[in-house]
Amino acid sequence: MIEKKSSNINKGAVILSLIFVLLFFLLIGRYFYLGWTGKAEGVDLEQWAEEKWTRSNKLDANRGTIYDRNGEPIAEDIPSYTVIAILNQDYANHIEDPSKAASKLAPVLDMSEARIRDLLESGIEREAFQVELGPGGDKISHSKMEEVKALGVQGIEFNRKTKRYYPNQDFASHIIGFAANNDDGTRTGAMGLEKALDKYLQEEDGMLKYQSDSAGYKLPDPNEVIKEPKHGASVYLTIDEKIQLFLEKAMNNVDEEYSPERMIGIVADPKTGQILAMSNRPSFNPNIRDITNYTNFAISSAFEPGSTMKIFTLAAAIEEGVYKGNDEYKSGVYKTKYSSVGDHNGRKGWGTISYDEGVRKSSNVAFAKIANEQLGFDKLYEYINNRWEFDEKTGINIPGEGNSVIQDYSEIDRLATAFGQGSAITPIQQIQAATAIANGGNMMKPYVIDKMVDPNSKKTIQDAEPKTVGTPISSETAKKVREILRTVVTDGTGKNYELEGYDVAGKTGTAQLYENGKLMSGWDNYLFSFLGMAPKDDPRLIVYVAIDRPDLDDAKYESGSVPVSKVFNPVMKSSLQYLNITPDESSVEVQGSSGNGIGLDDLTGESSIEMKKKLEEQGLQVQVFGEGDTIVNQAPFAGTNLLKGETVFLKTDGKVTMPDLTGMSRSEVLRLAKALDLKTPEFTGSGFAALQSIAKGSAVKENSPLVVELKSPQELKKMLEEASKEKEKKEEDKKEKNN
Repeated sequence: MIEKKSSNINKGAVILSLIFVLLFFLLIGRYFYLGWTGKAEGVDLEQWAEEKWTRSNKLDANRGTIYDRNGEPIAEDIPSYTVIAILNQDYANHIEDPSKAASKLAPVLDMSEARIRDLLESGIEREAFQVELGPGGDKISHSKMEEVKALGVQGIEFNRKTKRYYPNQDFASHIIGFAANNDDGTRTGAMGLEKALDKYLQEEDGMLKYQSDSAGYKLPDPNEVIKEPKHGASVYLTIDEKIQLFLEKAMNNVDEEYSPERMIGIVADPKTGQILAMSNRPSFNPNIRDITNYTNFAISSAFEPGSTMKIFTLAAAIEEGVYKGNDEYKSGVYKTKYSSVGDHNGRKGWGTISYDEGVRKSSNVAFAKIANEQLGFDKLYEYINNRWEFDEKTGINIPGEGNSVIQDYSEIDRLATAFGQGSAITPIQQIQAATAIANGGNMMKPYVIDKMVDPNSKKTIQDAEPKTVGTPISSETAKKVREILRTVVTDGTGKNYELEGYDVAGKTGTAQLYENGKLMSGWDNYLFSFLGMAPKDDPRLIVYVAIDRPDLDDAKYESGSVPVSKVFNPVMKSSLQYLNITPDESSVEVQGSSGNGIGLDDLTGESSIEMKKKLEEQGLQVQVFGEGDTIVNQAPFAGTNLLKGETVFLKTDGKVTMPDLTGMSRSEVLRLAKALDLKTPEFTGSGFAALQSIAKGSAVKENSPLVVELKSPQELKKMLEEASKEKEKKEEDKKEKNN
């Protein structure tokens, strides 16, 4: 009995041992199989481990910034925030009560409670980890983000993003254009330079990869792999922010008063061909894209220039030695065998007058006779096509340039072309040709893009240089033309363009318009223009303004000049003063308060009390920050030219406290930040400063970040009124409590 039981135990032990041996060899075989193939159930184990324990974070890159000629940003990326609600209950910070959260968030996000509650509850039903609270919580400003954060709603977090921002709103909009997201979410340029330079402006996000533990924390040896973000190229334009703002403001005023069909304004430097300002109406705000007109008329639209064309016919005749200004002719009507040309005041004209008088009175007959009897049509068209290059595009480095239509089919075409009718040319072609009149005969190619710089390597990608495209006339001819054009302003059709203290030379233009191939009738159906330069002896600026069909009350020939002068005059005068160009000294100098502009010296080390008094006597406003008296920093910097009324910020030694920025313009905030040695501010919104991240009265530390929210004048006024009412209410409540 005992032997039988022992035999069964031995058999069991053998079987169990065999099973363990078999399992051992299976495990050893599996081990070597996994080690040899690296796969289990068709899954690559190395890849699986890499994915499970490797974390990656995107490193955001910025689209390239577009700057004006002084380095002021006019198109840039700024931070924005998207509100997200965490719904996953395994996450410590999650939404617990959707209804309660919705009631708190709704007023701040300008959304209904029902809408927010539906977003939260539907997300919970789908077992979503999180939901975005759009549209009210999408791309909100920094101050709005802080407002939402202050509600203390558990489960609310923020995704920081960037958005394209145009701080000056409807500012050179047809040049800059805008960038927008495609259907796949990729942001690309959609118009203007944003589109034309998209391959340079495009950013490339970076990536940070590292090994982590199960909780997501970096391991001691994380094997970090960093792919650096590549920011888009920085583009510097020839546009001057201040001159552009002069132009935008003047055009806005005229647009409001005269409601024209369209307007065109260009300011150029004749010495270089640089375009300092360019604008059109209708315009648009690229932040909201309220676009009704996609055409940059200044470079794309060819039309009969009217009498501004007479400048170039006159110059050709003088250059060829055939113009006799004192010779007389019979004005009114000029008849040839095949054609008849009349003056703008009808067949009576002004009787027998000199050709110089004909220029001043803008006589079509005078220029028809010059073209036919003095120059000859062959020579006229040699100048038009070969010397002035009106039959070719200028090649300006912005997209959308149109070309001219030069008519040369009949005698009437040739006669009309000589005084600005019949043929059509673009405003930018007129600007290019006018540089030769203003620049001693040298015709300069216009350009807007000055240079492009790679912000990653700091290397210049492209660099434009002034280019002479021809010398159609001599320096002597250019001088003679300017002298005659000066008399147009003093004694002719250009009297509305006379500026106190500045010698303006230029020519008015009144162009006929066509509709469905037929000449339009009615006094208002004209395009009025003026092409002028100053100072006359050595012009530093050329300004061209054209206004199409303004609403005029006075149906007289001269009345069309009024709205044009309301753009030309303030733009020319303000720009000359800003550049510190005086009528007596046409060179640009830093000359203190002796000129129309005020040159700022290096004030560091000086007494703030003395300098404040001195600058205020020169017509500047001064704000001093700091408890000491010795100036340690200033903005603007030394060498800057200012206009009367502009503000200078001075920082002294000692403790500095943050001022109230409310109501400051964006440029003033930037200037203040430089003076106080803060980081370049981040802006949200548009308009004037309303909220600031560094509280008023708090101590200012160097290199501190500053975020400023801008609001429109209407929004700012409303905000201040509400704040005032709230303050009054608190004071009343306090009085009642004390009583």
